[in-house]
Amino acid sequence: MQDAFAYCAELLRSADRDRFIASLFAPADRRGALHALYAFNVELARVRDAAHTALPGEIRLQWWSDVVGGERAEEAGANPVASALLQTIERYQLPSGKLTDLIEARRFDLYDDAMAGITDLESYASKTSSALIELAARILAAGSVEAAAQPAGIAYAIAGLLRAFPVHAARGQLYLPLEFLQRHEVLPQDLFAGRSSAGLAAALAELRNLARRRLDEAHERIGALPREAVPAFLPVALTRPMLDKLQRSLPFEPAEIPAWRRQWLVWRAARDPARITQ
Repeated sequence: MQDAFAYCAELLRSADRDRFIASLFAPADRRGALHALYAFNVELARVRDAAHTALPGEIRLQWWSDVVGGERAEEAGANPVASALLQTIERYQLPSGKLTDLIEARRFDLYDDAMAGITDLESYASKTSSALIELAARILAAGSVEAAAQPAGIAYAIAGLLRAFPVHAARGQLYLPLEFLQRHEVLPQDLFAGRSSAGLAAALAELRNLARRRLDEAHERIGALPREAVPAFLPVALTRPMLDKLQRSLPFEPAEIPAWRRQWLVWRAARDPARITQ
């Protein structure tokens, strides 16, 4: 079944290069499991784009839920990501509850419902991004890292959603909490029409500041992490530079950090874990 893990590595290299680079700093005997976990996340993240409409997306997410729950063994065996994931779950005793919660949280992606409030957004980020850090740390035999993973994962997820804001707005998705928009008197239809305003700039700034506060919380706890946990946190090193980049960009303009710099930021954090949240 090594081919299944090789498939996951290639999928990750092309679809989530930041996590692929981060995985290279993990012990060689743990990388395949990390690739399987992260490839599973890639599959969930792209369900909306692959399915085009909600119903096929729901069916696909239910399939993954069944696989994690121990059903559809034959079908899972024919799917390289599912096969590698199931082997990883068994070998490292990954808690199925967190994997199921991750799948359930991704159902939000299938629809154009607005994110109501910051509590909803942080719950979504916690069940996806933070959980992924915790699961990766379990593979790395790092013990419990929840105290640092929760705020770090939330900050990373918010930065990613802000980075994708132009794409989401263009197709009618709203991850920017409605309570922020209402506070700054911004109408969702203005976002979907690509209309900037002072209120939108203020709402986006408020969300960036929330991400920075979560990073500050994580920073206080990163120092207590066992060294084994560091590779699970390395993608978070891109968060503060991304927030800074977004602050200098217009709301509907793409904001990207060059690939060479992203790789350098991960490498720097691997050498000095305090840099993960700086």
